[in-house]
Amino acid sequence: MPRILSCLLLMLSTAAVDAEIKTETLSYTVDGTTMTGYLAYDDALSGPRPGVLVVHEWWGQNDYVRKRAEQLAALGYTAFALDMYGEGKVADHPDTAKSFVQTVISNMPIAERRFVAARTLLELQPTVDKQHIAAIGYCFGGGMVLHMARVGMDLDGVVSFHGSLVTKTAAQPGDVKARVLVFTGADDPMVPPEQVQAFEQEMSAANAMYELVSYAGVTHGFTNPAADAAAERFKMPVAYNAQADAASWKRMQAFLKTVFAQ
Repeated sequence: MPRILSCLLLMLSTAAVDAEIKTETLSYTVDGTTMTGYLAYDDALSGPRPGVLVVHEWWGQNDYVRKRAEQLAALGYTAFALDMYGEGKVADHPDTAKSFVQTVISNMPIAERRFVAARTLLELQPTVDKQHIAAIGYCFGGGMVLHMARVGMDLDGVVSFHGSLVTKTAAQPGDVKARVLVFTGADDPMVPPEQVQAFEQEMSAANAMYELVSYAGVTHGFTNPAADAAAERFKMPVAYNAQADAASWKRMQAFLKTVFAQ
């Protein structure tokens, strides 16, 4: 009996090792700028599976967005936390983050090429089914994935978490190929009601398949536990909300299953 128990424990231990999430840092170049992405996948799974691009907050490609990539890998996807800033840029102050964001959004064609390059690199991975690619983004990244949907990027779906909804490139009828899911806080001063209303009008006019979920009493940055520290340190109108974080992540999972099944 002890021998059988030992064998079972060994098998369970081996399975736990086999199911370890594998991660890899990948460098790629766009317009002469070196970008650094973070790939995550479950090595215990065999064959290709859907890929998910993850676009970072305005802070840059940091531990938070890499953790989200690992969580997606645990769900059975191959995730790639891409880099929109390049050259290892990560901000630790809002002024620096704002500067990084302004540099990107001042030249959206370059931003699009950086996104496409990351998508291409993800598609080349042997664990990826290149016919099924989606993108999610947080804060700045949420606005980025919505932009990619607006300009007709070939994606199964995009998910924005507390991302900006304003745009200078409004979607036109027939342009939005991806299904769109937006999570926002009803008390987010960075995404006020008029911005939400304008976004919904834009999506409806473009005949896009979209859904917007607004969480009552929730403000900006609600998915990131580090938001509370940022609020205290920099007097920013952000706050983590565990309930909205869990609810939006769960709803995202159902959304991805749906779009990848089509």
